[in-house]
Amino acid sequence: MAEERKLGAPLYEALMRYREKRDVSFHVPGHKNGQALRGDDRTSALEELARVMEIDVTEITGTDDLHHPEGVIREAQCLAAAQFGAEETFFLVGGSTAGNLGLILSVCTAPGDVLLVQRNVHKSVIHGLMLAGAHAVFLAPQLDAGSGLATIPSEAAVREALRRYPGAKGLLLTHPSYYGMGAPLRPLAELCHAHGVPLLVDEAHGAHFGQHPALPESALAAGADGVVQSTHKMLTALTMGAMLHVQGGLLDRALLRQRLAMLQSSSPSYPIMASLDLSRSLLGSGGPAFFEGGLAAAAHLRRGLADLPRFGVVAPPGASGGASAYTIQDPLKLVIIDATAALTGYELQERLEAEGCVPEMSDDRYVVLALGPGTTQADAERLLQALERITETDLPGSTASAGFGPHTVESGELSTWNITDDEDRWSEVSEPVPFGLAPLLPAEIEVVTIEESLGRQAAEMIIPYPPGIPLLYPGETITETVKERLRMLRDSGAKCQGPADPRLQTIQVKKR
Repeated sequence: MAEERKLGAPLYEALMRYREKRDVSFHVPGHKNGQALRGDDRTSALEELARVMEIDVTEITGTDDLHHPEGVIREAQCLAAAQFGAEETFFLVGGSTAGNLGLILSVCTAPGDVLLVQRNVHKSVIHGLMLAGAHAVFLAPQLDAGSGLATIPSEAAVREALRRYPGAKGLLLTHPSYYGMGAPLRPLAELCHAHGVPLLVDEAHGAHFGQHPALPESALAAGADGVVQSTHKMLTALTMGAMLHVQGGLLDRALLRQRLAMLQSSSPSYPIMASLDLSRSLLGSGGPAFFEGGLAAAAHLRRGLADLPRFGVVAPPGASGGASAYTIQDPLKLVIIDATAALTGYELQERLEAEGCVPEMSDDRYVVLALGPGTTQADAERLLQALERITETDLPGSTASAGFGPHTVESGELSTWNITDDEDRWSEVSEPVPFGLAPLLPAEIEVVTIEESLGRQAAEMIIPYPPGIPLLYPGETITETVKERLRMLRDSGAKCQGPADPRLQTIQVKKR
């Protein structure tokens, strides 16, 4: 019986029973189990939505309460904890954003509390620092010399930050990166625990880690205390479905529950929660075999790309490469580049979309392809055929690669991640940066062109999206590297959240 429950989906099953009973609804929501969308004059599109609404219920007898779970939600969360290796799991209906905010607000409980933070974090982390009134000590990520892409901070940087700031409330990292890249977390977890502070990990893109021998180790298995996963990104939940996993005694779980109750809706989405339950159930019943199709498709793609010399694939340097900041790659994330440099990442994404293949994201150099359990061999073949057509139609006769050579990382680039210009070996650890909610007054802000912004303090957040990592936060000084990055984003037409001028012709800065 216990094994049957492990493979079942208690919350999802409760909603199926609710739908089959066809009770008359005298409670919210107002669509009344989808009836408001049905009728002779309703379109088929509305009928499709009405089917979802049949399980879009509220906290009534039998459906439990996310903020005080005692029944099927509690059982579903316990099964999720067992599946992912946590001591306790919380369902999130506001994506990983809600989990990141909850973790920060549960460790930073007084204004001025110091949190060690990897600089290239999602905007939700910056927002959490603002809500907490915390002081962030930013740690520079390590940059992979071959690709120029960033991974987690070095062990030496974390050790020095913990030495400098013994009162820090914890260390928050993003792993894996949006490119599926990473490095071992276990040494950093051991460092944190030796200093009595929790390791918090935004594992939004790694919910599948540890679920198959070919996949990297999960943050929980590496010893992290609080881990946020976007179950909707690389697994099978509905969009906004995420989980927060905790273990050990370094997090105040009662306070965390209270913070999540503050941050999440008091009327959480039951379809989203059911999809979390069902996603976990699929993992439990399918086991590693659940990923075999997606992994086979990824392998087929890599083999096919090896026969298309125009396109390079980012990969770790391998055992012969010596010590590296980049040793872990999610096999279900492919990061490709036009090795001839004829197309930027943005342009290659446009070309792929015109061929009916939609990537996860792109930047000025790379295109990120996210595969998953639902990706088929036919999907992989369609992508390869699209790349072949791009090669044939774009540059006839030029299939010989210009070479996927190393992207030399110059020291100036590192200033984006708060590394100073001096020779101090610990300059990769910033001074505390205060965050808060007090807005700048209009009289304190002026608008300048990007070309005029060098040395000024930003008065707005600039967030290339995706992936949602702020290039600038309010108060951050604009360096030469950042200015050039802003110009590149402007000239490429990249989508950015935050700026008052969406075309990035100008930027708001603090008045001198």
